[in-house]
Amino acid sequence: MPELPEVEAARRALQAHCVGRRITRCAVADDTKVVVAAAGRAAFERAMVGRTIVAARRKGKNLWLQLDAPPFPSFQFGMAGAIYIKGVPVTNYKRSVVNSEEEWPSKYSKFFAELDDGLEFSFTDKRRFARVRLFEDPETVPPISELGPDALFEPMSVDSFLDSLGRKKIGIKALLLDQSFISGIGNWIADEVLYQSRIHPLQIASNLSRENCEALHRSIHEVVKYAVDVDADLEHFPKEWLFHHRWGKKPGTVNGKKIEFITAGGRTTAYVPQLQKLTATQSSKLVAVDLEQLAENGDAKDLEIDREDDDILKPKKRAATSRAARGQQNKDTIGASSRKVRGSDGGTKKPGRDVEDAELKVAVTTGNGEQVPDEPNCKAVSKSDQVTRRSSRKVKPRK
Repeated sequence: MPELPEVEAARRALQAHCVGRRITRCAVADDTKVVVAAAGRAAFERAMVGRTIVAARRKGKNLWLQLDAPPFPSFQFGMAGAIYIKGVPVTNYKRSVVNSEEEWPSKYSKFFAELDDGLEFSFTDKRRFARVRLFEDPETVPPISELGPDALFEPMSVDSFLDSLGRKKIGIKALLLDQSFISGIGNWIADEVLYQSRIHPLQIASNLSRENCEALHRSIHEVVKYAVDVDADLEHFPKEWLFHHRWGKKPGTVNGKKIEFITAGGRTTAYVPQLQKLTATQSSKLVAVDLEQLAENGDAKDLEIDREDDDILKPKKRAATSRAARGQQNKDTIGASSRKVRGSDGGTKKPGRDVEDAELKVAVTTGNGEQVPDEPNCKAVSKSDQVTRRSSRKVKPRK
């Protein structure tokens, strides 16, 4: 999926080949789901023709073209968005789905432009989760105005990073996917940096040691920079990276150690249990924090409903995602507390608990094999919540 390195590769290609050129022809797709044009397609196209491209800009996973006069076209890449420049290789990422050697422009093209020197480029999207918009000033309006610091252009200092993590009572994987915290990190980068820093994806961010925080800060910088330096070409990623072994939930190993898959931050997550240990240091009271307040504070916001892009999940779903992560992380602590309670009651065991424990492992599987924990017919979240509430009766979330 396109994340910061893939979008940055597209930006650099546009900057190198299109800046200083005038748009002589433009065509936007008749696809109102992807192309957001309040004034209509014709007005969108007219606004482009005759304009000169001054710069290609990016923040997080959003790219826009700065023209010699507004409005400016903006591209949110979603699950499968990609920039193609005719005759120019841009990048080779894992799930690019349009072959630029086939018809031109592709039938999946959502924005096409021809420049005054004859060069042509196109923004395509086969999965239709991308967005093409027209803005007077992209940086001052959502979604770009709501993004956190860019992981490449605006890296946090170590001290700022430590301070931010210390205030976040949410699973670290979910936090890394939160585009208002750091913009540009998606599912594969989050898995990679957590693997390289030896942190369990469900570990509560505020409970990370200083050593862990520093290792994570270093890993984010190194992974993002390396991926950008090779133009997001997966063939040039180091062979020892988890990246090469995490796709499709297939059993496998990385550097001789077993990979397992869980759901964290609402995403299918690859990790190595032998290296990424979960430390259960938080109390059951912490698990039962006010979920409504957590959502309002934005700790889990901006997780997109398509599970791979991270920009538009609604608050109710954000709360459910956070709840699932905290419930899974504190399972060991909660289980121990519950066993003590049952022991004080004479060792009796409530009927049906074995069935409930088994149902905690149930998850809905999508067509591409990824688990989705927050769909209405999935019991993984609801049963995890029941266990959490039962072991924390004195601290209940407000209704």
